[in-house]
Amino acid sequence: MTISDSTQSSAAYGVLYKPSQTASFASVDDLRLEQRGIKYVRVQWVDFTNLVRFRVLPVSYFKRLFTSSRPGIGLAYATLGMVGAMMAPGFLGTGEYIYSLDLSSFRVCPYAPGHAVVMGWFEEKTPSPSGSLSSPLCPRAVLKRIVDEAQETAGLTFLAGFESEFILLSAISPKPVEVNNAAWSCSAKHPTGAVETKVMEEIADALLEAGIELQMYHAEAAPGQYEVVTGPLTPLEAADAIVHTRETIYNIASKHGLRATFAPRLHSDNCGSGAHTHLSVHSAKADGPSARATKFGPAMSATERAFLQTLLAHLPALCALILPTYASYARVVDGIWSGGTYACWGTDNKDAPVRLCGPAGAHHFELKCVDATANPYLVLASVIAAGLEGVRDGAELTSGDCTKPAAFMSEEERRAVGLANPGRLPRTVEDARTLLAADGYLKEKLGEEFVEKYISVNEFFQTYLTSAGTEEEEVTRLIEHF
Repeated sequence: MTISDSTQSSAAYGVLYKPSQTASFASVDDLRLEQRGIKYVRVQWVDFTNLVRFRVLPVSYFKRLFTSSRPGIGLAYATLGMVGAMMAPGFLGTGEYIYSLDLSSFRVCPYAPGHAVVMGWFEEKTPSPSGSLSSPLCPRAVLKRIVDEAQETAGLTFLAGFESEFILLSAISPKPVEVNNAAWSCSAKHPTGAVETKVMEEIADALLEAGIELQMYHAEAAPGQYEVVTGPLTPLEAADAIVHTRETIYNIASKHGLRATFAPRLHSDNCGSGAHTHLSVHSAKADGPSARATKFGPAMSATERAFLQTLLAHLPALCALILPTYASYARVVDGIWSGGTYACWGTDNKDAPVRLCGPAGAHHFELKCVDATANPYLVLASVIAAGLEGVRDGAELTSGDCTKPAAFMSEEERRAVGLANPGRLPRTVEDARTLLAADGYLKEKLGEEFVEKYISVNEFFQTYLTSAGTEEEEVTRLIEHF
């Protein structure tokens, strides 16, 4: 993904994107459901384990909900804390949310003819003492609250987008069987008439028909691995779009008798699958490259440097949200273009967890370390919250451009870019949870109750994933969930 302004200089490149909200639907009648051939609407949400769940409503009843002052459906309090058929500690079977429907999230589901989908907000039935209906545990509401705060307190807006890496399997048990063994961007991974070629073309067609900007798709390096790249949107729209993109990939693969998996790593001798997250930071004030001497990141604007500084400072704790499974840490190692193990940044460095992309004046950050076991609403909420601290405090960037993997730099080279005492990223999800629990700023911004409940679910989920029996059975369970 490139976010740049080709008019700025002869050295500029790429396509210019600027934050703009997609026009939303004013009423259910604006959806033209019957005219579009929609018979059913999926009321959909994503839980703390990044499992997509939905209820299917006939159009007649869906429209009837909008005769209410609060259109929505009832969902148990335990909804966000379910793992398999069990509740995580801290969640009870009593109590119920209203899942309030958000028409701005509406999309047709080309992968399921006659179906459309809409997201919503987890709300309390009665207001809190402060007058709010919003649940502090609603992932979409947490993201919206932080994005709104960034704009109101710091004049910041954002564009976000995702790259989706996944593997197509013809079987998952007793061990995964990939559809082919061809290499990265190789034509042999797209043979005419092959099932995988049909699947990828249908995925592309369905995304375009759903109104999602498809920039490209191509073969990735691991056996059976592909990547779909979609265009940037405002953060809430981007998170909704990536959920729809993954559902499209899963369903079209299934239609052809395949299983698509976003599991972080299936092969110890090959690369894994990430959900590379792109984010550009836009300031309401004049904010070009600094005219004064700046030791680190001189090509970046003051806002970008400040955002990056506290993003890196909080990155070890953020791993609990962006690398939330035991399998995540098998992918993020040094020297394989997955972001590495140091909290650092580098210009077009795929072995840095934060890669600076694009020409001066049109930069964006790519978080290489994110994978698709993470809830995308929580990824964007936590990353934006982390960087917002630096912008509001006027933080100065204290580390420089890593031009090669930090793990392979000498002590002198690391010292030269401010990494003499580098912040290493955690190597297990258990360590990541400990760091998140100790990060007072993130707990304040995300909400103390949210962090407590998220950690509880994450601990419970890891037990579920790793209690399947043999290693082969654990991999099967991982693939079945992701």
